[in-house]
Amino acid sequence: MIRVLLIAPSPALRAGLRSLLSSDDEIEVIDESNEWSNSLVHKTEADVVITTSASVASFPDALADATSRAAILFLSDDPLNVRAQRRASYQAWGILPLDSSAEELIAAIRGLSEGLIVGMPSLLFPSEEETSARGPLTDREAEVLGLLAKGLANKQIAAELGISEHTVKFHVSSIYAKLNVTNRTEAVREGLRSGWIAL
Repeated sequence: MIRVLLIAPSPALRAGLRSLLSSDDEIEVIDESNEWSNSLVHKTEADVVITTSASVASFPDALADATSRAAILFLSDDPLNVRAQRRASYQAWGILPLDSSAEELIAAIRGLSEGLIVGMPSLLFPSEEETSARGPLTDREAEVLGLLAKGLANKQIAAELGISEHTVKFHVSSIYAKLNVTNRTEAVREGLRSGWIAL
């Protein structure tokens, strides 16, 4: 039996993942949470942790130690997060798009339980053009950057775009990585210089 722990901010998303995984008799969802907790991982003794938070920065420093036995499956559409996963010391890890099918999720979980690195080729191996250009911003990221330029806080951006604050933080993190910056001021300056936003 492969024991799975689900970590996702939305109850609907967790329910959807549980439903997709229920078709496999060898996979058991043993616990779930809306946020990361080292004690939860230790308590559940999961073989695979599935999370929608693809940024390592969003986890405590003890993540790699806490999950030294468990494999991590990130659900994300951003290939730039792969570089961070490669620097981490997980036993095994994988990355799949958020819209993955039940078959893809189950195959990934089985591979991870065997100690493999798994994922869609487009996410595991971003093109040289993408990495050298630091990747273009998505339409949503450009919207977020435009609102950053107006001085809005994450909570205000979330309300303006009708998304969660957690999702805004994810977009901001992705913008920083793609523009190779470390704070909002630098992001806005680089966005203006590169033509992503106009004031």
